[in-house]
Amino acid sequence: MLLGMRILAALAVCASLAAQDVAALKEQAKAAAFTRAKLSQEITDSVFSFAELGYQEFETSKYVTGILEKNGFKITNGAAGMPTAWVAEWGSGKPVIGLMADIDGLPETSQKPGIPWQEPLIPNGPGHGEGHNSGQAVQVVAAISAKEVMAKNGLKGTIRVYPGVAEELLGSRTYMVNAGLFKDLDIMLSAHISADFSTNWGASGSGLVSTQYSFHGRSAHGAGSPWQGRSALDAVELMNIGWNYRREHIRPESRSHYVITHGGDQPNVVPPEATVWYYFREWEFSRIRDLHEIGSTIAGAAAQMAGVTMTQKIVGAAWPGHFNKALAQALHSNIRSVGMPAWSEADQALAKAAQKMMKAPANGLRAEVGPLGDGKNIMGNAGSDDIAEVAWNLPTVVLRYPGNIPGMTGHHWSSGISMATPIAHKGANHGAAAQAMTVIDLMTTPKLIDDARAYFAEQTKEQKWVSLIPVDAKPPIEFNRDKMEKFKPALQKLRYDPAKFPTYLDQLGVKYPTLP
Repeated sequence: MLLGMRILAALAVCASLAAQDVAALKEQAKAAAFTRAKLSQEITDSVFSFAELGYQEFETSKYVTGILEKNGFKITNGAAGMPTAWVAEWGSGKPVIGLMADIDGLPETSQKPGIPWQEPLIPNGPGHGEGHNSGQAVQVVAAISAKEVMAKNGLKGTIRVYPGVAEELLGSRTYMVNAGLFKDLDIMLSAHISADFSTNWGASGSGLVSTQYSFHGRSAHGAGSPWQGRSALDAVELMNIGWNYRREHIRPESRSHYVITHGGDQPNVVPPEATVWYYFREWEFSRIRDLHEIGSTIAGAAAQMAGVTMTQKIVGAAWPGHFNKALAQALHSNIRSVGMPAWSEADQALAKAAQKMMKAPANGLRAEVGPLGDGKNIMGNAGSDDIAEVAWNLPTVVLRYPGNIPGMTGHHWSSGISMATPIAHKGANHGAAAQAMTVIDLMTTPKLIDDARAYFAEQTKEQKWVSLIPVDAKPPIEFNRDKMEKFKPALQKLRYDPAKFPTYLDQLGVKYPTLP
């Protein structure tokens, strides 16, 4: 009996020492990230200056993979048939931990950073009107910092870094899953810009199918013989009318939006070709599928009414998100350990000026980390993100790190105001510290991975992932090519040069903070 008690006591001491060792390693990871604050700033500012749209993130990918390669990561380019996608890997053996963040910008969101009013760098040009430019600062710095700790302390395991290509088009993760890029991955740690410093587990966000309906008719002289033509544009308009009437009889929780991407070339020619692009959003896989089927039925009927033919192309998709409880709890603990950045008076002054400009409460930047979300407020975020495709294939969690100013409009130039300023620099670096600590948790605590797998098994017990995109479909890598070619000369002149200027604000001659 006494011997048994002594053994138990000895085991308890060993466990305590192991926990202390892990805590010390995590502190090393945190410190390693904080010592790379300059790298966080340079990545954030550089990717902001590239301002590349989905599938055309060539400069961004070249730049980011160059940093990773210099730090010992092996690079595989052209992943899943996308020229701007890649996999960066360091280490060996299990566990295999992934880090992933988006890299694409948005059309017509160009904005001079640090200016609390609309002032585009390029009129009607692309920009980072959400803040994806900072995501690689989080993940690259986290990966390099965790690698440093692992190498120094002889820890086994593999780190992989992936880009979120064309996330604004929901355009890469499904193709990556179908290509088998994550088959041997144990855990995925994702990251996304926010005004908060937080994470969550459980259900999160809507899912969608992104579909282009193209109608094919016959051209004719619009005045001389219009009866000989069959207008593809008529079919587009009939579809839109039909869909808008049908909205009354669709669940109010759903979301749907469309743009006419091609409607003809000139008025005196009956349009032989026309295309409308729809997003169908819902909160469950089956409802997404059903909504898409209704849209396709209406498109087919519109084609019949106009006397034309119709084809459709699914170009992107995402399931509703569902994130891992065990991972979220570990990540949230590390977020609390890192804490919110110490915002300066200048940071708060810019934030409040931007909030006043947007007629939002002028409360400035948040001072406390956010609570751990539990997925109960499923309607709190109607957006979609194709990281959900990964989350239904392996245990996944999303770090939301600060950098946005509260009260700005999403997918809008106002969300670019802070994204190459000290606000984003600090937020990304703090996010990197929390993420690096979580990598070390996973490399040193097998039980955490076991718990994450157990939660994932329960999550997928009855609902298995099915691709909403045909499994043999190819990513539409031609998207945004013409737009980026148009703006390329102007963007090249705006490219950030960290060898000459401490920050992008310095290069642009922007005083910080600039106030009204």
